[in-house]
Amino acid sequence: NYPNPFNPSTKIEYAIPKNSYVTLKIYDNLGREVSTLINEFKSAGKYSIDFNGNNLASGVYYYKLTSDNFSDIKKMILVK
Repeated sequence: NYPNPFNPSTKIEYAIPKNSYVTLKIYDNLGREVSTLINEFKSAGKYSIDFNGNNLASGVYYYKLTSDNFSDIKKMILVK
């Protein structure tokens, strides 16, 4: 994501190598889900989505991208 740290929004970019069902969820530092940004079938290609943390407290958050047999988690920091 860029920028990181962010206030109040950041852009998350990702690429899907083949058509698949994709989920992108945001979690707080305790592992609680705070937002679902994507939960749908996507065609292969490059994508970006904006995440706005206006309603969240400052701190560390994680986003998890899942697609077919792939899953990745990245850290982002919200500074207000």
